[in-house]
Amino acid sequence: MEELSNKALAPSLLSLCLDAVADRLISDNAAAGGGVGRTGSSGGCSGGGGLAGFSEDDGGEADEDRLHPQELAEGLPWELLHRLASRLPPVVLESLHHAAHARYCSAETTSGLGVQDGERRGVKRSRCEDFNSTWQLLFKLRWPLGGNTGHNNLVTVDWQQKYWEKHLQECLNEAAEHAFLPFFCGSIGELSISAKIMNSIYQSMGTSQQHSRLAYQCSKFGCYVRSLRLQGVLCTAETYVLLQQCKLERLMFIRIISDLEVNGACLLLSWHAETLLSLEFIHCQLYPTVMDKICMSVYLKGSQSHGIQQFSIKSSQICETKPLTISSGLFKILSSGKSLHLLSLRDIKMQSPFARMIIHTLLESSCDLHTLEISENNIAGWLSELNKCSTNLLALKSDIFMNSLSVLNLRENNLQKDDVVDLHKILIKMPNLRDLDISGNPVMDEGIRSLIPFISWSIQKENPLLRLTVENCELSSIGVIILLECLTNAKQLLDVLSIADNHLGSSVAAALARFLGSHVRALNATDIGLGTVGFQILEETLPTEVALSHINISKNRGGIRAAYFVSRLICRAPDLVSVNAAGNLLPPESLEVICNSLKQGTCNLERVDLTGNMHLSSNIFPAFLEFKKHGKPILVVPPNLSTSAPYDDDP
Repeated sequence: MEELSNKALAPSLLSLCLDAVADRLISDNAAAGGGVGRTGSSGGCSGGGGLAGFSEDDGGEADEDRLHPQELAEGLPWELLHRLASRLPPVVLESLHHAAHARYCSAETTSGLGVQDGERRGVKRSRCEDFNSTWQLLFKLRWPLGGNTGHNNLVTVDWQQKYWEKHLQECLNEAAEHAFLPFFCGSIGELSISAKIMNSIYQSMGTSQQHSRLAYQCSKFGCYVRSLRLQGVLCTAETYVLLQQCKLERLMFIRIISDLEVNGACLLLSWHAETLLSLEFIHCQLYPTVMDKICMSVYLKGSQSHGIQQFSIKSSQICETKPLTISSGLFKILSSGKSLHLLSLRDIKMQSPFARMIIHTLLESSCDLHTLEISENNIAGWLSELNKCSTNLLALKSDIFMNSLSVLNLRENNLQKDDVVDLHKILIKMPNLRDLDISGNPVMDEGIRSLIPFISWSIQKENPLLRLTVENCELSSIGVIILLECLTNAKQLLDVLSIADNHLGSSVAAALARFLGSHVRALNATDIGLGTVGFQILEETLPTEVALSHINISKNRGGIRAAYFVSRLICRAPDLVSVNAAGNLLPPESLEVICNSLKQGTCNLERVDLTGNMHLSSNIFPAFLEFKKHGKPILVVPPNLSTSAPYDDDP
């Protein structure tokens, strides 16, 4: 009896039958060449009227011995169809999905359902959405790390669409690798996709040469694609034809350099202008004449407006400096973009005159811009002339732009302390600014003092500033203490503050501890030189109630005092979710110190990052593994204790 109980349960008759049906569907599809059949229902890429399960190679002739997905959709109850779906490879599931769509979801299909149209609509949607969980499982099996779709939990993700979109992106990425080879001179559409990618959708089924070609994959799954990243080498007239079935909403171009690639990109933009919402260029040569041509391609037919909501240019050359020549098309895009919500110009060799022209254009436009990023450029002094000559301009048409802006990112623009004085005059006209980032600019303490009046005003207005980032600004403890006191005494609460990568020393610790009692939600204090003394002060002066959810205190060389601070923080911050204490020279006994606080209750705590502390390992104090959240250890330590190479504390 004991031996029998240890044996695996025998499969049920129903399970065996479903396995047999799945095997038959797979083998019949393989015998037909592995093609993806269509029902002619809405949502199919081919749009033909053939029966599901028929390959184009069949010529429409039905084999009497062949099992068709449409027959299963009509003959099986939905519960069995759902269980059958989980046994099928993606290509066969695709055929079954469309057969079920035609059977249950078509508003014109009424035979055999036994209910009126009005009663059937609710059933239709729930039945079709049930396949979504199967597609989600297939997606996560193929891309375990790619399950984050960017949607919130309130939005239903179409996993079938996401699956085929990501599949086609992989096919295009592989095609780009072939097209980059110097000896490539053939047709992009005739390129054969690798067996690795084909096996992921056909599994053990055989794949004909025709079905493994890029052109076939685009024709069958292009209609699912809403977002694409295209290398410049793929921006050709041929690719434009291959992607005509896509309904692109997001398009990213990478390394557009030659005239041929520019022309191909313009063709794609013109074709998808009606649906395109987001446009991004990375590592492209977008000189004024090229930029003018590209900008003209995004306009809607018969109109001088466009529907672009997000426009980004990164690490690209877009102007000529001798003499300064800037694309008029770019300014036209900005001035006519009433739907434009995000503008990002990062590392585009921008200088002050160009930056002033951008701001002038935005001030004169009627765009409802929410996010403006001008970063990694050299625009020192850009606002001085604007403030001198634009008093009237700021009073004229700036209300729309100034009132709508909620995120301003000016990282690494070589802004000096005088620039912050000029910036303050602009910021005070932005009543809805919620996020300000001036990191990587050497503004020093004088610059941060110039910003204090704006900060005091902005965190007490109706829509207060919620996030402030001043990383690597060459601040001292004096300037940061003034900033922390301003934030601590304010009536409204700042949610997120980052003062990372400023050498502040231990003298900032007392002010930092008081600030932690101001109900801030997230703090980044990476590499600010707290040391053991700073952590001891933090521990001793930490308020009894702390509202923190996230804190980063990595690279502060705190030693055992850092461990004691983390331990006390865990006890006093019930909403704490994550702690990053990496690279703090923690000694071996730190694990036991932190675990003692975890024994009192972990509440919401999910992760304490202790990596980069080479004296820690799972062998020292294995008991830390008993503390878990969502099945994962809360404490994350270096994988192995290494004594061969001492930790280098030299920055």
